[in-house]
Amino acid sequence: MKLSNGVEIPAMGFGTYKMPPEDTKDSVLCALRCGWRHVDTAAFYRNEAEVGAAVRESGVPRKEIFVTTKLWNSERGYDSTLRAFDRSMEALGLDYLDLYLIHWPASPFFYDNWREINAGTWRAFERLYKEGRVRAIGLSNFMPRHIMPLLDEAEIAPMVDQIEFHPGWMQRDCLDFCREHGMAVEAWAPLIKGEALSHPVIAGIAGRRGVTPAQVVLAWVLACGVIPLCKSVTPSRIVENLAAASIRLDAEETAAISALGFVGGRCYNPDCCNFL
Repeated sequence: MKLSNGVEIPAMGFGTYKMPPEDTKDSVLCALRCGWRHVDTAAFYRNEAEVGAAVRESGVPRKEIFVTTKLWNSERGYDSTLRAFDRSMEALGLDYLDLYLIHWPASPFFYDNWREINAGTWRAFERLYKEGRVRAIGLSNFMPRHIMPLLDEAEIAPMVDQIEFHPGWMQRDCLDFCREHGMAVEAWAPLIKGEALSHPVIAGIAGRRGVTPAQVVLAWVLACGVIPLCKSVTPSRIVENLAAASIRLDAEETAAISALGFVGGRCYNPDCCNFL
């Protein structure tokens, strides 16, 4: 897929959330050697060093690997963002970053000056982008109510929004908003820790096609024009998940999954999240 600035981003990403540091390097190495080319981490995950080591040791040319990390909530603000970026890059051991995201928005439920916090953070992101230290900049868990005030102040529009997106929780308003404003959407927790895989609609499609339920869900995310991020430390599943890119659901199958009601997941309201 191409981002609004022309940078190409692989249409599936290998996630590392809650992946223990001792498992991260080997899992990312396995993923890269199996053909994954998009790796997602964050300062909060505390495994940036292991992700960077895997990228460097994989034997895959750096320019072929798309690496994302994220700014944690306690580091929001202009100066602290710049310092946090330097720490992340030192941990990763890379010369440049492909995508940097604000992990969560400052919320009006917790901060009277939430607009200023988000705007100041974004100005730092714009500086990093202009300096060529990162190829693309974006958001995570931002809803339209957070993005609109940011756009009013921004010189450079966000290129990505990474949101919770899975069967039963498509966040259509946010998805439509991002499309209207040229932002690619990434899906975290698309498999809902496996909660949706036993649903009869998903299991039925998998049975008829001779594929796994996880592959069906990932293929559905792709059919929605969204970039799924999924993780595994099991080599066979790392290979299996990537193979979902070759599965093309038809319109009826896609619509059937899109019509599902609640099937699990966190279903967070970002305004109620004040993780520090």
